[in-house]
Amino acid sequence: MDILIFSWRGPGHPLAGGAEQVTFEHAKGWVKAGNTVTLFTSAFKNGKSEEAIDGIRIVRRGFDVFGVHLFAFIWYLFGNHESFDLVVDQFHGIPFFTPFYVSTKKLAFIHEVTKEVWWLNPWPKPFNLIPAVIGTIFERFIFTLLYRSVPFMTVSESTKKDLIAWKIPEKNITVIHNGFHTLKVNFSKEYKNTLIHLGALTKDKGIEDSIEVFNLINQKYSNWQFWIVGKGEPNYLSYLKEKIKRFHMESKVKFFGYVDQKKKFELLSKSCFLINPSIREGWGLVNIEANSVGTPVVGYKVPGMIDSVQDGKTGYLFAKGDISGIAEKVCDLSKDNKTYDRLSEECILWSKKFTWDKASKMSLKLINKSIIASNYVVR
Repeated sequence: MDILIFSWRGPGHPLAGGAEQVTFEHAKGWVKAGNTVTLFTSAFKNGKSEEAIDGIRIVRRGFDVFGVHLFAFIWYLFGNHESFDLVVDQFHGIPFFTPFYVSTKKLAFIHEVTKEVWWLNPWPKPFNLIPAVIGTIFERFIFTLLYRSVPFMTVSESTKKDLIAWKIPEKNITVIHNGFHTLKVNFSKEYKNTLIHLGALTKDKGIEDSIEVFNLINQKYSNWQFWIVGKGEPNYLSYLKEKIKRFHMESKVKFFGYVDQKKKFELLSKSCFLINPSIREGWGLVNIEANSVGTPVVGYKVPGMIDSVQDGKTGYLFAKGDISGIAEKVCDLSKDNKTYDRLSEECILWSKKFTWDKASKMSLKLINKSIIASNYVVR
């Protein structure tokens, strides 16, 4: 088959995150099975307009916030390309509106609906109200009016429930949990108790709440340190560092920025707890990555987190905003070696359930069974 994927960000983009990684992993599995895959995505500074990565043709046009959706429309209708058997329309806040102009088979791929995250967009005030108000009002109608007859692939039961609430027929929705790539590491925990926050440094990912939690821990115990790993917008990073300075924690907190896979698993392995107070996740890939090296997760009981974290077995989940509850649990577990060791063992067992080989086989089966006509056979 010839498969086209529309994704707002792709490989190499400086702000690409877990959703883009997941899309690319499925694409690699489809190529491995003998299919041809083109990934149309946004451009970025110094990025090539076209290249091939792991057998996938990458086409970059327009920019992620403004441009890529319009360029996708123009390129698909008027560009020089082959005919496609399947077009994958990936949602990230808004989709590519393929029902308007794509007549061939379509598959909608979504990690999470946006809902309250619209209000935490990084636009400066008062311009931040533009996507907040428009997104909140129109998001559900995009699903209801345009995508009711389009099959959906998603990553969690939480997102499936949100789609059903927005009138997507349950029979049209397939849940395929993400896999992950782990690295064998052999690092013991740090001699200082270590809390780690890993992911995009944005409001919706809860980095400010993570800092608040560490402040409470630091007030009670002096032998703790906090590692912050991930990328963030420069002005917001300055704000976070100023917040840490107000708490007099500069000597206890270290910013690592973006790290490669090897360093990521090293830091996760050395940490005692991953804190993930995100207000909403599609799945929470970083939770499984932490679990794979025996590191439990603490965070909020919100969509996505309730799917990837087994509350009481691979970590603990709290009501949104319960900063003191998270801090108290982390402190208690740091003194309870027996419970912590049990959690760590459960983490490793849980993580073994999720592989990219399993996930890509399931997505291939979905395409073969639900999307493509019987004259196409996916091996």
